Amino acid sequence: MKLVLAPMEGLVDDVMRDVLTRVGGIDLCVTEFVRVTSVLLPTRTFMRLAPELDNQGNTQAGVPVRVQLLGSDVSCLAENGAKAASLGAPGVDLNFGCPAPTVNRHRGGAVLLKEPELLHQIVAAVRRAVPPEVPVTAKMRLGFEDKSLALECAQAIAGAGADELTVHGRTKVEGYKPPAHWDWIARIRESVDIPVTANGEVWTMADYRAIREESGCDTVMIGRGLVACPDLARRIAAGGSADPMPWGEMMPWVLEFFRMCRQKSGEERYPAARLKQWLGLLKRTWPEAEQLFEVVRREQESEKIENILIARQVK
Repeated sequence: MKLVLAPMEGLVDDVMRDVLTRVGGIDLCVTEFVRVTSVLLPTRTFMRLAPELDNQGNTQAGVPVRVQLLGSDVSCLAENGAKAASLGAPGVDLNFGCPAPTVNRHRGGAVLLKEPELLHQIVAAVRRAVPPEVPVTAKMRLGFEDKSLALECAQAIAGAGADELTVHGRTKVEGYKPPAHWDWIARIRESVDIPVTANGEVWTMADYRAIREESGCDTVMIGRGLVACPDLARRIAAGGSADPMPWGEMMPWVLEFFRMCRQKSGEERYPAARLKQWLGLLKRTWPEAEQLFEVVRREQESEKIENILIARQVK
């Protein structure tokens, strides 16, 4: 059994990965996508999105972070995959699932699920370019408009030499709307001979148990569910026996996150925006998060917001 923190553009960055893996229970992370077009990217691009490469590819808590690539240029993806591995990435992941319209218009992410043969070419080229001891994995959705090519796409990825496949149980058109089709993940798992990770619509312990039972997968990837409930992974790792984290224990992590965002960017509005974004998800779990959001929602000055967070530590 393994639990993976999902890559989510603009949400699960290195700061969020650091905090969530220190809360505990997460076994593996994947970066936000590194966009590959037609050039070999400079080292600074990889380091910006995966600063964990400076720590042997691990978060501060020692959790490995695979580098995810997005694009459609076969040879360029292979070249950049090799570079990521040379920089110490514990794995190279290929993004065939991003639903963002801008990404899809530029022939990246989920739109590639219309072209199973291209998926095969990309995976095969990256697998050849990356040292055999470094895993090459992929993440896909169930399709673009529909699920008609789901099995063919999964088989193309597996047949090209991918070590693992993560399946988000929705099409691009379905976006993030419930439900996620966990039964389709099971169908894909049964159709390929590589490990499959189940992903989509896991918010609670009950969801976690249900996705494992319905998909038949031992490994589960969770994104928004872990951002909204950071101790969910810890409780899963404990077999559901651990008590939920009280808000008083969560508040120091909120302050830590805000301070790290301030260190990451000199832009005054950045840490405020990231804090409000996170509180918007945390309020699914704690009503206190919604109350805090209302207190800081109109504040933009980092110093004022930090003082508010410090004052709340003792309440």
